[in-house]
Amino acid sequence: MSCQALAGLPLVDAVTPAVLVLSGPVTRDEVPGLCDDVRGLLPGRGDRVVVCDVGGLGPPGLAAVDLLARLELTARRAGGRIRLRDPDPALRSLLRFVGLRIQVEGEAEEREPALGVEEEVEPGQPAV
Repeated sequence: MSCQALAGLPLVDAVTPAVLVLSGPVTRDEVPGLCDDVRGLLPGRGDRVVVCDVGGLGPPGLAAVDLLARLELTARRAGGRIRLRDPDPALRSLLRFVGLRIQVEGEAEEREPALGVEEEVEPGQPAV
């Protein structure tokens, strides 16, 4: 009996996240349908993430912030989250300004620091 080694990398079963493309200015009437789309894309996904391509969303404003907040809330209620692809720098600044921490594709996930944890060092103590 013989065994032949395979050349190259082993086959990896990678899960590709679902992508929802948001284009043009979105009206308030379209938001519930987009929330349904996010909810529908989450079941059965390994990492429970829907990537929202916001490159064509239009000018950043409070309507875009409201839309993304609702999509994130919908995803969280369904046990997942959204991740932004190609956000305008002004949109990212606006999201930070209003306090929305939505993950951006290609960046490490930001986590909030643990509450009540402070590290103090007394003068003369060696660094650990």
